[in-house]
Amino acid sequence: MTDTVSPAISDRVLALAGIVQALAQVRRIADTGEADARVVGVALDSIFRIDAESTLAIYGDRGGVRQGLMILRDYFSGSARDDQLPRLALAVIQLERRFVQDDAMVDRVQAGIRAQADAAQRLGSAHPDVLVALGKLYSETLSQLRPRVLVQGNPHYLGQTSVVAEVRAVLLAAVRSAVLWRQLGGSLLDFLLRRREMAAAVRAHLHGLA
Repeated sequence: MTDTVSPAISDRVLALAGIVQALAQVRRIADTGEADARVVGVALDSIFRIDAESTLAIYGDRGGVRQGLMILRDYFSGSARDDQLPRLALAVIQLERRFVQDDAMVDRVQAGIRAQADAAQRLGSAHPDVLVALGKLYSETLSQLRPRVLVQGNPHYLGQTSVVAEVRAVLLAAVRSAVLWRQLGGSLLDFLLRRREMAAAVRAHLHGLA
């Protein structure tokens, strides 16, 4: 007997995969100074896809969040490998709630993203100039909210300006996915009341990638 998955939960899981996939890269960058360029590209591209026609289109396609879906699969099965990642995801979800209640900050972030849209299209969203601009935008807005999202890692890399800029830019992408998750009806109650359906949605998406 298979679990029935509603379209709403299916979409929410994609947004949730976007959150954890971005945060997994944040953790990797902070620890090693390096990232998976493809995955970071998907995360940063999502920032600029404000008027996408579907949830899938925000990430390019289902394959765009493959890594995030695999992280969620491990989480729901109790075999998660990074115990810091759920805490970081919760912090980002809480940050998003504070962010959307500040209309002036929302306007400022949206204006900052629009200001970089042409450069992102011309140079690529992961171009160093775009990364620096997005990182600065995060630092001047979301980073000012309390409590802050604290990223732990190797001090050697977190002392490098370029690494910090990339961490902040990808955190901005994680918040973008958190905004999407909430817009799709997501809430922390999902993890209590809809955990089984969410796990089934993850399996269905991964099956579609097989």
